[in-house]
Amino acid sequence: MKFHQDSASLFIPDGTPEREALARITHLGIGAHQDDLEFMAFHGILACYDDKEKSFGGVTCTNGAGSARTGVYAGLTDQELQRIRHQEQESAALIGRYGVMIQLDYASQQIQRSPAELGDDLQAILTQSTPRIVYTHNLADKHETHVAVALATLRAIRRLPPEQRPEQVHGCEVWRGLDWMNDEDKILHDVSGHEELASALNAVFDSQINGGKRYDLAITGRRHANATLFRPHTADAAQQVAFAMDLTPLARNDTLDIEEYVGDFIAKFESDVRGKIARLLGKR
Repeated sequence: MKFHQDSASLFIPDGTPEREALARITHLGIGAHQDDLEFMAFHGILACYDDKEKSFGGVTCTNGAGSARTGVYAGLTDQELQRIRHQEQESAALIGRYGVMIQLDYASQQIQRSPAELGDDLQAILTQSTPRIVYTHNLADKHETHVAVALATLRAIRRLPPEQRPEQVHGCEVWRGLDWMNDEDKILHDVSGHEELASALNAVFDSQINGGKRYDLAITGRRHANATLFRPHTADAAQQVAFAMDLTPLARNDTLDIEEYVGDFIAKFESDVRGKIARLLGKR
């Protein structure tokens, strides 16, 4: 499979021939950076981990050059850090039993300013893998590269014939949680009971964790917080939960405006907050 970046790579942990490995993918994660998949698409990794009828495919879009770095990683050049992050991502694919791990190796600024080539690559991957569920970033994420990847993913899906499009597209939490969304609009990913696998996957990314960012603690803490704080008046139904924004309507209906679609979620949140306050103040 050919990609726009000469440095892009396709890794198949179990050695299955490329065409067969891509064709078996049922759950596909498309993330911006190395470690995003493990943090946001753990639900898909779990779904395929012990199921011979399912296979998780991972796509990391950027080269990881702009990461924070301290300690033993402080003196690394961008090129040295890229090699380490690339190796870490392949190690995660081995631990998580991914069917395929693709690293497209774009610079973040390239994706933000000129996403057309990334869209071509994602369309090719989606065409050959035809996953049932796609996990990508949510459209309200704080990180511009994350949003750019989500938009490129949706555009690539919209270029596919309707019968080839995934059944579901989930926009997941990384650089902004989705606790603010109204409960009826959230997709819940119950990822309880798999702490050892989650810890093993998170620990792979030492260049980030010991490089200055404790993502492992942050992501695990968010999952526990989501589970406990989801409903105030009932016992916890799960120990760890991740939230996702449903992007499926945007993947199915090309006429929906993407900006207005996410804006509607924000408007519902505003209405909910204002309505509660107005009622308690006796205004309604």
